[in-house]
Amino acid sequence: MRNPLHSRIPREIRRESGKYIVIFLFMLAIISVTSGFLIADASLKKAYDDSFEEYCIEDGNFEIEEPADEELLAEIEAGGVKLYKNFYKDVPSVGGSKIRLFKPREEVNRICLLEGDMPENDSDIALDRLYMKSNSLSLGDEIKAAGREYRITGIVALPDYSALYESNTDFMFDTELFGVGVVTAKCFDEDSSGEDLHYSYSWKYNEPPAEIFSSEAAEMSEQFMKHLSGKCELMNFIPTCRNSAIKFSGDDIGQDRIMFIAMLYMLIVIIAFVFAVTTTNTIASEANVIGTLRASGYTKHELIRHYMAAPLIVLLIASVIGNILGYTVMKEYMAEMYLGSYSLVSYKTVWNADAFIDTTVIPFIILAAINYAILASKLSLSPLKFLRRDLKRHQRKKAFKLNTKIPIMIRYRLRVLFQNIPGYIMIFVGLFFASVVMIFSMLFAPLLDNFDKNTEKSMIAPHQYILKAPMETSVKGAEKFAAGGLKIVRGDFSESVSVYGIVPESSYYKSSFSEGRVDVSSAYADKYRLHKGDTITLHEEFGDKEYEFKIGGIYDYPSTLVVFMDIGEYNKTFELPEGSFSGYFSNEEITDIDKKFIATEITKEDLTKTSRQLRRSMGNLMSVFAVLGVGVIILVVYLLSKVMIEKNTQSISIAKILGYNSAEISGLYLRTTTIVTIASMILCMPVTGMALDAIWRAIMMEYSGWLAPVIPFSAYVKTILLGVATYVVTALILRHKINKVPMEEALKNTE
Repeated sequence: MRNPLHSRIPREIRRESGKYIVIFLFMLAIISVTSGFLIADASLKKAYDDSFEEYCIEDGNFEIEEPADEELLAEIEAGGVKLYKNFYKDVPSVGGSKIRLFKPREEVNRICLLEGDMPENDSDIALDRLYMKSNSLSLGDEIKAAGREYRITGIVALPDYSALYESNTDFMFDTELFGVGVVTAKCFDEDSSGEDLHYSYSWKYNEPPAEIFSSEAAEMSEQFMKHLSGKCELMNFIPTCRNSAIKFSGDDIGQDRIMFIAMLYMLIVIIAFVFAVTTTNTIASEANVIGTLRASGYTKHELIRHYMAAPLIVLLIASVIGNILGYTVMKEYMAEMYLGSYSLVSYKTVWNADAFIDTTVIPFIILAAINYAILASKLSLSPLKFLRRDLKRHQRKKAFKLNTKIPIMIRYRLRVLFQNIPGYIMIFVGLFFASVVMIFSMLFAPLLDNFDKNTEKSMIAPHQYILKAPMETSVKGAEKFAAGGLKIVRGDFSESVSVYGIVPESSYYKSSFSEGRVDVSSAYADKYRLHKGDTITLHEEFGDKEYEFKIGGIYDYPSTLVVFMDIGEYNKTFELPEGSFSGYFSNEEITDIDKKFIATEITKEDLTKTSRQLRRSMGNLMSVFAVLGVGVIILVVYLLSKVMIEKNTQSISIAKILGYNSAEISGLYLRTTTIVTIASMILCMPVTGMALDAIWRAIMMEYSGWLAPVIPFSAYVKTILLGVATYVVTALILRHKINKVPMEEALKNTE
């Protein structure tokens, strides 16, 4: 026989349609956003992983000064590898940018054609998708490169340049000032001389390592480099396991997953408590009905299942539609977060069981568990108590006595406040979470602006050159330094740290070293909360050797994680010949060293690449957080204020009978909520600041590098103003609801 309670569920949803529509839309938004991200993330990650085999990505590459003859190639290949020519030319192009041109590649690092056609004529060119987007180029456009006109016929992705690093020693890639492209072999060979031509060779191992990014791969590359160095003069040597252009995107994809899931669960918990509060109010209003049902033989668990049904149905519908949107509209939107940063090969959407579990199964369990716990507590009273509408577990205490000297209207508002404390606590908690989300979306741009400003102020020198081999210069004021790299290891996570050897009494480095101690950059100290006198342990990038350093000072250098030490101590520590160096600091451009011996030049533009790239790639994500923050404010304030009005419907009706007009009654109830809302927005700001600092640090600990969490005062002001503006709109809706309360309500449910 059909349970008659089931017929009440559709009526309950229709009766509370406003509440359920608001919650449905909010859950639909967060589930579709999270689902879209998880699906895009998994699909792009699979495409990246599969690209190593599908496009035959190299195991490494090296560059030599002159092309190798057949005899030299045979000697090199005797080291257990197969070599492939991968010559390229760097040519200037639009807006001061540079394009790295290749011939069509059929054997190794095969090209992924995303759109259009590969070059067929000598005036055709196929360009990287991200470079074209950053420079507002389209198929069919004309582009000038190295004084030659080309027509763009194709959009491509080169699997060995998924992150557009011009040099492996660059701090960050730059999609605006550097790109890659493909021209016909004939066009490429027309100018086969000059400084812009690089004789680069890719290699594939005859017996490859089990994992390309592993210590085994690193050891194999070290052995191959020893074999190679005896055969030719190396200009560059980059195994894939150390190639940022290949591995950086793969390391980054998937790191934002935890942040999205944490945000989803946090918001689901808020919704669960909102449901619990509103359902508790429903139980209070239907106490007589519940008492009758219990007396008629319905068990507590049957009623719990009944009152849990509507919220869980709404969640399931939102989850189904949200996942559909996740696989369609939102997947494309969220994929743009990665495609706005990385030149990834084409991908196919893959079914992601984890996304379904994370966005449907676990939220369902969270919502069910919280509602069950609260309903079980509320419905454990005896049927007689429900029939009497006595829902208190303990003897009703006398109301808190208020001084009669307090004006009657203020006393009334205080009574409203004391009677609705649980709801107001929920408003505070909801506004706190909303403030966290909103300020998080606002702090990004100021944080990057602050990073740029501090980086420019703290640059060691206007020009910083890192050499491929030690070379002397006659440029006045140029100062030698040594540079290398180690890594920090924390469990399964590791990140690189630059190590600089500075000459005594340096003209550029404005500090001196304590004997046997090192300085660390302010970025390093801030991220790991280091202080003077602390000891740090760093590891070889590939190897088991460890180095311990005692900190003698913190140097103002916010852009990178760096350890600074005396150059003599540097050479001694890393067992290098006395007098060894790696580059120059200089106020002037160094022009008397051949460019082929310069690995990279670090300027202000290089140090601020990180912020420029993040502005382009993270804009969409920040707008998503801002919308969600406003959504939480609307959800929490509207629903909980609505509950308070419904809870006091009888009192409002009596006030109307006594002659108070709608405006006066709205002042009694809404003004109290207004004061609580505004006070909550202001009071939660200090807590929000501390929470955001902790959240940002936790997020950045999963990334390489450091951006200090700086929250401008304007972000707090904007959040408060936006919260108040959102509440004003909500209050107008609630005022209309107060106006609709009939006077005959006072005659109902009298005890």
